[in-house]
Amino acid sequence: MDERAPRTRVAVVGAGPAGAYAADRLLRSGDIDVELFDRLPTPWGLVRAGVAPDHPKIKSVTRVFEKTAKREGLRFHGNVEVGADITHEELLAHHHAVIYTYGAATDRRLGVHGEDLPGSIPATEFVAWYNGHPDAAHHEFDLSGPRAVVIGNGNVAVDVARMLMLTPGELAVTDTADEALAALAGSGIEEVVVLGRRGPAQAAYTTPELRELGELQDADVIVDPADVELDAASAAWLAGEDAGRTTRDNVEIVRHYATRDPHGHGRRVVLRFLRSPVEILGTDRVEGVRVVRNELLADETGHIRAHHTEDEEVIECSLVLRSVGYRGVGIEGLPFDERSGTIVNAGGRVLREPGGTALPGVYTAGWIKRGPSGVIGTNKKCAHETVDLLLEDLAAGLLPAPPHGGAELDALLDARGATRIDYAAWERIDAHERAAGEQSDPPRPRVKLTTHEQLVERGMRGD
Repeated sequence: MDERAPRTRVAVVGAGPAGAYAADRLLRSGDIDVELFDRLPTPWGLVRAGVAPDHPKIKSVTRVFEKTAKREGLRFHGNVEVGADITHEELLAHHHAVIYTYGAATDRRLGVHGEDLPGSIPATEFVAWYNGHPDAAHHEFDLSGPRAVVIGNGNVAVDVARMLMLTPGELAVTDTADEALAALAGSGIEEVVVLGRRGPAQAAYTTPELRELGELQDADVIVDPADVELDAASAAWLAGEDAGRTTRDNVEIVRHYATRDPHGHGRRVVLRFLRSPVEILGTDRVEGVRVVRNELLADETGHIRAHHTEDEEVIECSLVLRSVGYRGVGIEGLPFDERSGTIVNAGGRVLREPGGTALPGVYTAGWIKRGPSGVIGTNKKCAHETVDLLLEDLAAGLLPAPPHGGAELDALLDARGATRIDYAAWERIDAHERAAGEQSDPPRPRVKLTTHEQLVERGMRGD
């Protein structure tokens, strides 16, 4: 008679960084099996589909995730969508606990007239397109130029501005999707204007991304010296203890751009601060952006807020990329906060309602837990915090015992017609893409398969 205690089964929904870090923590914590789900045939989330193609060092974190994926006790279920192929309730019926780590898949809205004109594009879609995300495989963008406007002052805004300004030679050695590679190489855009509603002291990009703009082979960075004159509130904040090194370094770099003589390159990135879009102009498609100048004032709590003035202007352009943040979406059966775009939770325990009691066995980590903030490594601490709560509940006997096991889960997915991509199938996809990259001239890290059909077909082939 086998008297061994049954192993705890945990489903992790979302195979991006938060999911991978959660899985690793679980596997190192005892007799726990992890079923890792992702709606795409490929793992690693925004490391594959969000990190800019010219940042291969950042993507190298996948080597850590690959070690986790090969650990005993983990099974990868790619191409399985929770909410379509299997419900939240069914996951709970087959696992002691479920951790939702599926990130933030959509964009935040500007809420201005003309936002939906052709040529006004969420930066999230543009990033997905040049990174070969299957959902964006058939997107097309008018890059005929001569000017594009990027609305936002975070890393994604800087990434898309840089991608638009990279030369064909700079792009040719990256894993940019082939369709995007050809379109960007033939782009007619000569100037990218990046709009920030507040000043350089409040910008959300990190220092390396800002510095990289000044290293482009064929694009000058232009900043109006008047835009970097800090208001009294920002200057006081920058001189205080709350402003970190990143903020101070960013302000100094922007000041340097404002005083640097242009190199005479053929294209330009113009960083403009204290500007908010109030209308996207055009009849049948984008023709320009009407912007208002802002002033910064500290409120009664000391927070620096942007307030519109009466100073307006129109920036003519043919492309607007809206980069004002990612936003999460809910799954049926899970309490969801529409305002923040996150699953209702306390530290990672999912709650029945804000401030309410915890749902037994249901947890969350990553962007869908805390909102789209931080860098890849931020998700490690976030995921570990959640897993530690799960382990605490496990030790206290608070996790419900599932009525069904792993074999029944497989049978359920098969009955639903889900074509599951396991980790071996993903390795076939990965090997194919890398081999194609090695054979390219010049060599590239990989040549991505960009449609669901291509990815599934390659994964299911045994050769």
